[in-house]
Amino acid sequence: MEQMIHNARPRRKGRASLTNAAGRYDLAREAIDDGWMQDPPAEVIPTQIRLEQARSVISYNRSPDLPFDRSVNAYRGCEHGCIYCFARPSHAYLGLSPGLDFETQLIARPNVAAVLRQELSKPRYRVATLAMGTNTDPYQPCERDHGLTRACLEVLQQFNHPVAIVTKGVLVERDLDILADMATRGLVRVGISVTTLDPDLSRRMEPRAPTPARRLAVIHRLASAGVPVRIMTSPVVPGLTDHELEALLAAGAEAGADAASWIMLRLPREVSTLWQEWLAEHAPGRAEKVMARLREMHGGRDYDPRWGQRMRGEGEYAAMIGRRFKAACKRLHLNTGITPLRCDLFGRPAQPGDQMALF
Repeated sequence: MEQMIHNARPRRKGRASLTNAAGRYDLAREAIDDGWMQDPPAEVIPTQIRLEQARSVISYNRSPDLPFDRSVNAYRGCEHGCIYCFARPSHAYLGLSPGLDFETQLIARPNVAAVLRQELSKPRYRVATLAMGTNTDPYQPCERDHGLTRACLEVLQQFNHPVAIVTKGVLVERDLDILADMATRGLVRVGISVTTLDPDLSRRMEPRAPTPARRLAVIHRLASAGVPVRIMTSPVVPGLTDHELEALLAAGAEAGADAASWIMLRLPREVSTLWQEWLAEHAPGRAEKVMARLREMHGGRDYDPRWGQRMRGEGEYAAMIGRRFKAACKRLHLNTGITPLRCDLFGRPAQPGDQMALF
């Protein structure tokens, strides 16, 4: 019966995915009425959180498209439920669907901070900026109860370790005491993602994320506390949000952001089907144009995973978005004089049982 509830087609309140199709490593799922199910499918699907003990937490990458080579994620899955999220396919590795499961079946790693401390304490560890929020949002709603992101920040603060955070969540304001302190030493930068200024579109596309206005308020509060903030106009959706690019950058700059970035909509693996289902439901009149533009940038495919192409595509349209972004940033004085995060302050704090220094 639970399987049938997850596969039913009607829209669910506060959820972006319309289906819960099997991931690429799972058996196919199909809803079948055997005559026993009398009640209609649940209109609201509750969020369920499972605990997982992590054995390692720092993930390393060699992608030339990314400005960092390591990251940590305290959670798997994301209750914000952004339909376009490129991280949805990662849920397939857990035997869960990149669809509704990604939004409702979450995993928290309660020992993440303790393991992070162990890994930073290893003699062979070499410091470089650590990214948080690269796969799922570190300040999604469940952080209010579990506090794993704050626990990680406390470890990084003690080690004087540089960190770059990406989020849509307002809970980042809760940790201003840590972030402001680290900012005085050049150890932190926060990126706030604002995809549209239209609250209705945002609610349909990012159903449990804070409103655009609230995210801009977060930028203002962080900047006022001395924390460097970047506005992330990502993803840019051709034919749906691309016309807002300059307005988004202007709003971010007015709120106090000193930097900006953009990424084109990416549709890896299962995300393409989920996105096209969402388009057909919420923007049927624009669906053909949106997909035509995307395929134009990816050699006729929904997505091109090649390094150097996957983040922004290629062709005249992609180049035009790049020119618009660059011109707006120049006009708004964004991305000028950004100081790299410091790595020279890193040090292992004294631990109970350590031998005292002679000098």
